[in-house]
Amino acid sequence: MSAPAPTAPAHPPTATRSRNLALGVIATGLLMTVLDGSIVTVAMPAIQNDLGFTPAGLSWVVNAYLIAFGGLLLLAGRLGDLLGRRRMFLAGTAVFTAASVLAGAAGSPALLIAARFLQGAGSAMASAVGLGILVTLFTESRERARAIAVFSFTGAAGASIGQVLGGILTDALGWHWIFFINLPIGFAVLLVAVRVLPADRGPGLAAGADAIGALLVTAGVMLGIYSVVEVESYGWLSAHTIGLGALALALLALFVVRQATAAAPLLPLRILRSRSVAGANLVQILMVAALFSFQILVALYLQRVLGYGATATGLAMLPAAAVIGAVSLGISARLSARFGDRNVLILGLSLLVAMLGLLTRLPVHANYAVDLLPVMFLAAGFGLALPALTALGMSGAGEEDAGLASGLFNTTQQIGMALGVAVLSTLAASRTDTLLAAGDGPASALTGGYHLAFAVGVGLLAAALLIAITVLRRPSRATTATPSA
Repeated sequence: MSAPAPTAPAHPPTATRSRNLALGVIATGLLMTVLDGSIVTVAMPAIQNDLGFTPAGLSWVVNAYLIAFGGLLLLAGRLGDLLGRRRMFLAGTAVFTAASVLAGAAGSPALLIAARFLQGAGSAMASAVGLGILVTLFTESRERARAIAVFSFTGAAGASIGQVLGGILTDALGWHWIFFINLPIGFAVLLVAVRVLPADRGPGLAAGADAIGALLVTAGVMLGIYSVVEVESYGWLSAHTIGLGALALALLALFVVRQATAAAPLLPLRILRSRSVAGANLVQILMVAALFSFQILVALYLQRVLGYGATATGLAMLPAAAVIGAVSLGISARLSARFGDRNVLILGLSLLVAMLGLLTRLPVHANYAVDLLPVMFLAAGFGLALPALTALGMSGAGEEDAGLASGLFNTTQQIGMALGVAVLSTLAASRTDTLLAAGDGPASALTGGYHLAFAVGVGLLAAALLIAITVLRRPSRATTATPSA
């Protein structure tokens, strides 16, 4: 009796290596764009001094990127499905890299703002399809969880790493190099991506580009983000904010009507019928808005209240990046496999509520080891929450909609960021002005303003936690049974 033939591995070693290289390329591309979003915040004073930005104009170094990125993500994701996600990733990386060189060489405020807008557009093109490529490459649940954990780590920890790198580059070489550093990274990503990313052929624009829907949603999202980020200049009740906000909502409402009636919609509304997809995107808006107060306001507290320099601020934030990386890469996938994405998300959000709760008690003269280091360790909640949230946000998308679901997930992330920038920074500034008028010193008034922003962040996270518990409920056995062919 002959011995049975050995079972072939699920994936040949060469295929596994190729998929891992593809994961590395996508994660590196994402890291480059995430770093660029945070690296510039540390260099803002140097940019202002060198190029002569006004205080109001300086905010557009961030806003131009944010508007282009958030406004084009959904369109880029759908175009990736129609034209090929690999093609869209390569084109976006090339645009981002070229725009980085233009930004580094900018000699005037107008040129730098234009380059930042192009960077945002390139980043949207590449980021929108990254998750879509991953979920089609990694089909087995455990491997997909690991791939999503790596992807999520680059997004979660990249912001803190960017602040460290931004401080070092600005102090050592000048602010131009925070953009020039993207050139060798971008070339390397393009060189490897051409070889390892799977060639996919979309059905083409004839299958349904929905130009009208694309125009409506892109204009609506861009206008909405613009009206929100300008709140600090005009105020919430100004004609500028209310008028543009109402116009943005009207455009988005027309987009929804268009998607319900179009023969080939840009955003098929069926994707939102999934409780996991709809709930995960709503949770993400609240979570990202709340965590703006950690990423940005803690850095401002370190510099403006405690007197830290750019490099010292980045190093002070580094433990958060380290613990997020350790949890998202080493623990989150195992916990999700054992307890489910929903339960891991609930645990992560609970840790984040505790983190911002501690920040509401920050003293004016804080001791880093006692008052801030425990907060950095509680940032582990982000390393748990984001991979689980990403898996839930992509769970209801078929292969034909993977790029769209990826673009939608990234879009809600940018909307959350814009809301966090506008709401929390405006509340903090208003509270600080009130305390200064009441006779408090500058450090005390700033700290009081940050306390209010942190408290509102706690409320946003509590709402996200409630949605995770109620909307992202466990499916019953009857509904999880696999239907027969």
